[in-house]
Amino acid sequence: MRMLDRISRRLLYELQKDSRLSVQELSRRVGLSATPCWRRLKEIERAGLIRRHTVLIDREAVGLKECLLAHVTLLRHAGNTVEEFERAVLAHPEVIECYSTTGDADYILKVVVEDMKAYDRFLHQRIFTLPGVANVRTAVVLREVKYDTVLPVEAA
Repeated sequence: MRMLDRISRRLLYELQKDSRLSVQELSRRVGLSATPCWRRLKEIERAGLIRRHTVLIDREAVGLKECLLAHVTLLRHAGNTVEEFERAVLAHPEVIECYSTTGDADYILKVVVEDMKAYDRFLHQRIFTLPGVANVRTAVVLREVKYDTVLPVEAA
């Protein structure tokens, strides 16, 4: 894929805001006719710049009232402890984001659950049972001030 020019960046930006846009509407928004827009979109997809198309759901509306940030510290990084921890995290749908970090914690997990009892079960049945987990500190999200998935590609 050639270097991302203004049109490609605009395409990516618009698709992030609404991936259901028709090629006609997308072409209007980026200033191309439909056929070149479609070709550009296919080129972007072939280059792997779009991971997937998805829908954002209001978590509270579906009963996931609690959002927590679990700061996990491992006892050691030897052997397969890291791989085993990461494999386990990938298997649990309550963990919607996981970051390997520097600082006080080895990982920060974003966890969504129905209530605090569900989080307590998650910790005791899923996280504390993993070999190598030394400590978990949890921050409760009181409110989401900003939650967005749109990357600032148009500004770059």
